[in-house]
Amino acid sequence: MAGTEDLDFREIARGVETAMSELIAAASLARGEIVVLGGSTSEIRGRRIGSHTSREVGDAVLAAILPRIVEGGLFLAVQACEHLNRALVVERACQRAYGFDVVSVYPWEHAGGGFATAAMALFGDPVVVEDIGARGAAGLDIGDAFIGMHVRPVGVPVRGSLTSIGAAHLSMVRTRPKLIGGRRARYTKDEASEG
Repeated sequence: MAGTEDLDFREIARGVETAMSELIAAASLARGEIVVLGGSTSEIRGRRIGSHTSREVGDAVLAAILPRIVEGGLFLAVQACEHLNRALVVERACQRAYGFDVVSVYPWEHAGGGFATAAMALFGDPVVVEDIGARGAAGLDIGDAFIGMHVRPVGVPVRGSLTSIGAAHLSMVRTRPKLIGGRRARYTKDEASEG
């Protein structure tokens, strides 16, 4: 089992950068949309989720993700651990743009997790919100922390070139609008013009 001292932080950063690039490309995200990040720094270290939280690992992951978020004009919502009921750290601009309610809590390694703790330190103006009302347009889950409650229906798995970050399993999701209607429904302009 890897300790923090055994991790190759450059490899973790490269993996996270690759995953984010592939997710953003697959999801075709528009400026102002929300990307959800959930995960476990313990799992990245090869330990059981929640057992060996690491702010240092959280910092490395967030530092690799944030440039892509900023470049795309996106918002990042970082899921805290179960001790905070999976509340999320967002930039105040995101909270205001979407009208999310702020809650009074300050994530730290043992109640919030490594990612949320890092977000509180690395975001420009972080706030914690209880939930984002399933408004996430895409998400990255490193270590099976289950971010599905924060992404909008319909979630579609994204299969990238990586299946793990460190020792943690990697899952990615994009969303699409619901398909409604019956046999006569068409879902694109081209389909509709075919009659």
